[in-house]
Amino acid sequence: MSYGDDAHFETLAVHAGERRPGPEGSVVFPLYQGTVYEVERDTGYHGIKYIRLNSTPSQRYLHDKLAALEGAEAAVATASGMAAITTALHTVLRAGDHLLVSDCLYGGTHDFLTEHAEQFGWEHTFIDPRRPDTWEAARRPNTRAVLVETISNPLMRVPRLREVADFARRNGLVSLIDNTFATPVNARPLALGFDLVLHSATKYLNGHSDVVAGAVLGRAELVERVRTTLNHFGGSLDPHAGFLLARGLKTLALRVRAHNENALALARFLADHPAVAEVNYPGLPGHPDHAHAAELLSGFGGMLSLRLAGGLDVAERMIEALRLPYPAPSLGGVETLITRPAATSHAGMSRGDRERIGITDDLVRVSVGVEHADDLVADFDQALAKATL
Repeated sequence: MSYGDDAHFETLAVHAGERRPGPEGSVVFPLYQGTVYEVERDTGYHGIKYIRLNSTPSQRYLHDKLAALEGAEAAVATASGMAAITTALHTVLRAGDHLLVSDCLYGGTHDFLTEHAEQFGWEHTFIDPRRPDTWEAARRPNTRAVLVETISNPLMRVPRLREVADFARRNGLVSLIDNTFATPVNARPLALGFDLVLHSATKYLNGHSDVVAGAVLGRAELVERVRTTLNHFGGSLDPHAGFLLARGLKTLALRVRAHNENALALARFLADHPAVAEVNYPGLPGHPDHAHAAELLSGFGGMLSLRLAGGLDVAERMIEALRLPYPAPSLGGVETLITRPAATSHAGMSRGDRERIGITDDLVRVSVGVEHADDLVADFDQALAKATL
């Protein structure tokens, strides 16, 4: 069912991809847990309804909903965010190919490239995605793709996204972007010219810290190639996890609005606190990417990071003194989470690699939840007071 180009995101989140009428008149699309379906005559292999082939009714329903929210022609869900990233890269790269990749990435992506790319015959070069003048020197005759993040993990830097997409198009490269931190509520990379959008749907898309999933979205032809690769690798999403993910998507706009508002309020408080040495949040005017981030993003997200004037010891005391945030990895849930990336998401990187890009031991990352902003600010206020005694 089409709702036209003027439908607001909140409306799309609830209604896009839904079957009307639903099976047996159901308003909520039912969960099809079955693995086996009758095969229609003359059906090709990848068209058979089978969970591993990402073609069952539950999976197709989820794909339609994901695509509508990202403004994509097609989507395919995967068993995790890393499955989305690795499957997409295996689709667009062959042995002997070269990849340009952002120098500040989610630790799992960085580790995959530094530890496994050579096994597949890939080469890669890290680039600063905020400096377009440096990209041409890094490009090679065998460069085939470029990979960046909308908002980088965990320093919250925002690349020159339009320029990245234009650079890729001019040079015949496939452009990939991890939109996990921004979500389609705050950023629509396909509209900027990117070819493939990737998500760890474990995070904001699901939003309730109870599902592990990923997604790849973009042009139908390219996504179908990704689905074929995924079919062979077997990283398909279980229908029950997909059912929960589809449910989470319906409240995405409401949740992200609260994340945006709370993170900005907390970032402003922390930036003015004498015990805080640095706050990384693109919604702050003092952030180095604030000006172009304000042009690219409709909201600055729910993620921030900070350093305390007293270093690691004070940071650990603050984390211990906080009452509302859970000291836990991951992000994007309704509850606030706090962690040190050097000990969790980026622990696989060497100390030298971490410190080279600014991920020091005392860096603290906060996934700001949907609690009341005043309560979050008050909690950080009391924790900072205890930590700096």
